[in-house]
Amino acid sequence: MIGIVTLLLAGPFQWTERDQRIATFSIVAIDRKTGDLGVAVASRFLAVGAVVPFAKSKVGAIATQSYANTTYGPKGLSLLAKGWSATQVLSRLLKDDPERELRQVGIVDAKGRAAAFTGKKCLPWAGHIVGDGFAVQGNILSGPQVIQQMAQVFQKSTGSLAERLMAALEAGEDAGGDARGKQSAAILVVRQKGGYLGLNDRFIDLRVDDHPEPVKELKRILGLQMVWNFLREAAQLRQKKRLSQSVAIIKTALQKYPDAGVLHYDLACYLALMGRQKEAIVALEKAIHLDPSLRILAVKDDDLSSLRTLPDFDRIVSLAGKPHH
Repeated sequence: MIGIVTLLLAGPFQWTERDQRIATFSIVAIDRKTGDLGVAVASRFLAVGAVVPFAKSKVGAIATQSYANTTYGPKGLSLLAKGWSATQVLSRLLKDDPERELRQVGIVDAKGRAAAFTGKKCLPWAGHIVGDGFAVQGNILSGPQVIQQMAQVFQKSTGSLAERLMAALEAGEDAGGDARGKQSAAILVVRQKGGYLGLNDRFIDLRVDDHPEPVKELKRILGLQMVWNFLREAAQLRQKKRLSQSVAIIKTALQKYPDAGVLHYDLACYLALMGRQKEAIVALEKAIHLDPSLRILAVKDDDLSSLRTLPDFDRIVSLAGKPHH
């Protein structure tokens, strides 16, 4: 029996086409209100997020899969940046690829024009749907209902682009997903200066590389990311001395993520800075109830200095610094 290492040493062209194909279901889309662009993908393939999704703010998003030609990502984005439409870019990529019938690709440009292609040699079931501002595509699926459900749910869903992409991915999995099973999932959303410290456009860039329930795990960590995005937005408003707006942002976030202790904590900070001590102490107690580790931070946080004269403060942080078992 020839081992995997032997095959690797022999070079990639020693693998069978089936071995190399990235059977998956994905969606590329734009949020016309914010201009956000993104890709969500799931597959019975290790680290699918390292291969399929490509996106650039104010340019477009691309998913390349099924014997994926990863040059489609950078080449396609370069052409989109020059003003080419999604359809024009797709035509050029395929024209220059002698193995195009093995490929599957979805593209959406910054104007919301979408295009997709499924090669004749993609393993069944394989196909795609192109809609207003999005394209869904998949191969080696349990059936056409996978992408049909993805398209329907995406069109009907509300919220941020990341939330809508996630909903579509869940719908695809619920409809049968990859016929071979589950392994990895990823979501990429780009926004101009949306990344860490505003230094890049990776507003959301999350991957689950190997997990028994990758889509569920991706949804879990997306929730964590969404919480921190709310916190960041509120903090930016705080720097501009717009505390009432910071409070409004946090309260909106709490409607979606009521069990996030850090949201209650920052709400306590903003309320304390506004002189609303009674509301702040209630928020602080809720925060520490949900996340006891916040006690230690509360003792030292200057934002909460006005609360330290309140008798309830000592009670709330009385276990600060003590180990928890």
